[in-house]
Amino acid sequence: MNKTLITTLMFAFLLLFIISPFATLASLMLLLLFAAFLFLLGNIFQAIIDPSDTDSNSLS
Repeated sequence: MNKTLITTLMFAFLLLFIISPFATLASLMLLLLFAAFLFLLGNIFQAIIDPSDTDSNSLS
């Protein structure tokens, strides 16, 4: 579940960076946005399909 939350936050920050007035290389950033969106969807579906993920229970 931590992986899903981190990916969601990264996606939100990437979206804010793209729409900021200081964003350069907008086409590259849109490509990164698309890739981040795919990773976000994958992580959300993985969290839905397998909610008993053991990554969040490990101490190391």
